[in-house]
Amino acid sequence: MKSIRIVTDSTADIPLSVRQELNIEMVPLKIHFGSDDYLDAVTLQSEQFYDKLKTSSHFPKTSQPSPAEFLDVYQKLLEEPDTEVISIHLSAALSGTYQSALLASTMLEESVGSVHVVDSRSASYGIGALVVAAAKAAKAGQSAEQILQLIQTMRANFYIYFLVDTLEFLHKGGRIGKASALFGSLLNIKPILSLDNAGEVTAIEKVRGHKKAIARILELLGVEVAGRSIQTLHIAHANNLEGAEQLREVIMQNFTVEHVDYITLGPVIGAHAGPGTIAAFVSTV
Repeated sequence: MKSIRIVTDSTADIPLSVRQELNIEMVPLKIHFGSDDYLDAVTLQSEQFYDKLKTSSHFPKTSQPSPAEFLDVYQKLLEEPDTEVISIHLSAALSGTYQSALLASTMLEESVGSVHVVDSRSASYGIGALVVAAAKAAKAGQSAEQILQLIQTMRANFYIYFLVDTLEFLHKGGRIGKASALFGSLLNIKPILSLDNAGEVTAIEKVRGHKKAIARILELLGVEVAGRSIQTLHIAHANNLEGAEQLREVIMQNFTVEHVDYITLGPVIGAHAGPGTIAAFVSTV
């Protein structure tokens, strides 16, 4: 039986302790503040990033890993006998990271076919949940085919809603996608955003006020979940723990939730979503 190793990138926002426990390899994206360059979740952690965001005169920019960086990781893992790699990454609609990983997988010569590159069509813990489930399945001895099927099943039963304080960060970072029509909306309008089936940012609707926006998320979740239990709920935030706690509380009051956890949006995702963002990542399988 082949050993399956799981690779992801830093935008999955998986805590280091979880990556270490499940033997997950992570390839970092890069953050740039003017001439200062950092590796996401390696040389710049979330708390440092949000502090720097307040004090820096530069708007943060991000860049993807090169194919060579992925190739180094793949070659290292494939030196282990009877090993296959499943590499799960940030939505191709949001970044070239997936394409870098895919190109690296074709440069393996004798090992071509040993690396399966997956477009999560998601971001942050929309990726992270898939990666963690895949790593647990690999640890349990499941085959690459079984794990890839698990990822497909999870993607079909996964729901994401997020609220941003401002669309400025998505707009400046070029990731605003189908929510572009809302840019410059009236004061206190809170767009409820999600990721569509192609992994692009899309606006579900716009609501006036934070409380009404959260109430509407509950209504939308009620339709999606339709009486099923929520197996995992990850509440993510960009330096907004209070808002995250409010969102968790109202979801827990209205749904049966088997497992709940908090996630801090890392520097790259935070650079595009902006401080104050809160998000719910919901899986029913």
